[in-house]
Amino acid sequence: MSQKSELASVGTLVQQKGNYKAFIPGRFPPKGLIYHDPKILSLLSKANLILGKLDGITRLLPDIDFFIFMYIKKESAYSSQIEGTKAKLTDALMAEIERTPELPPDVDDILHYITAMNAGLSRLEKLPLSLRLIKEIHQILLTQARGSAHPYPGEFRKVQNWIMGTSPGDARFVPPPAEFILPAMGDLEKFFYSNEEVPVLIKIALIHSQFETIHPFIDGNGRTGRLLITFYLCQQQILQRPVLYLSAYFKKHRDLYFTMLDEYRKGNIAGWLEFFLKGIIQVASEAIETSDKIIDLREKDLHCVSTLGRASKNAIVLLKNLYKLPIVNVRRVQDYTGISREAANRLVRKFVQLSLLHAMEKEKKYGRLFVYKEYISLFED
Repeated sequence: MSQKSELASVGTLVQQKGNYKAFIPGRFPPKGLIYHDPKILSLLSKANLILGKLDGITRLLPDIDFFIFMYIKKESAYSSQIEGTKAKLTDALMAEIERTPELPPDVDDILHYITAMNAGLSRLEKLPLSLRLIKEIHQILLTQARGSAHPYPGEFRKVQNWIMGTSPGDARFVPPPAEFILPAMGDLEKFFYSNEEVPVLIKIALIHSQFETIHPFIDGNGRTGRLLITFYLCQQQILQRPVLYLSAYFKKHRDLYFTMLDEYRKGNIAGWLEFFLKGIIQVASEAIETSDKIIDLREKDLHCVSTLGRASKNAIVLLKNLYKLPIVNVRRVQDYTGISREAANRLVRKFVQLSLLHAMEKEKKYGRLFVYKEYISLFED
């Protein structure tokens, strides 16, 4: 934790009508911003080094686009769970095959996040990161979303909101009143493309904490702020492919995550940066380990299906698609391969015999789902 003398000026708490105090941000980036602390520089060096290693490994990973779909689904599940969603990664994968009454209702949160992530990554290929793009993604995230009756998707709020508690009076944190949002978000947008002397990883840490401090929308700020991390890292080409996601780290250390955001608002920027950089190092290390395991599993299972003779061509097609969505039914196998239902049934049976697929609902006779267990386990805690 940083010493008192190192606190920067992020903003101040100002009394409001209604007997509560709201946080009024100062100019951004914060006055007195210091990131040359030896501990921060050491973490920054380690983070850059391990990101370079991760980038090298993922460049060598065959069929990388198929695997990216699973990284996105994992991030979507964990980011939603930080906000209280109970549905799991497996629920979201099953919902992509078929929405059934047995699935948790809040699986919808994860599906909306997946759609928003994919839309944002696609838009970044043509548009720069901007307030316009952030609003577009927020609109996708919350339009017709579960539990968001009045979220005003895609619009900055015009009323006061708060974090935790039942009202601004007993809230953990009260963001700035509505009239401060546009100036504060304008400063944030300018920071995307200025202060080039500030290392990119420091910038994205500051961008995320400042966005969460402004809390510009009525709802969905946490999820949008975590999407922003991915979008900025991709735009800055820190990695050639989007395989680094911090929500698993934030979820694992959820209480500390919120505490360190509070510390940032108090001016302890170094403490927040330390927490954020440690997250990058941890998540990148885990992503490297996962990539290595994916490569080994892919080689093993490709060799396995290559023994299927005439069926091996369709088996390879199916296997590649399982990297994208590791739960299938027979109809989905038909869609992937273009073969008849009877042939698809035979192919699934062969995958079951090879222990590549496992039936999820053994008691069902028709419409069963099959899971690629060994692969999906690489993305679960």
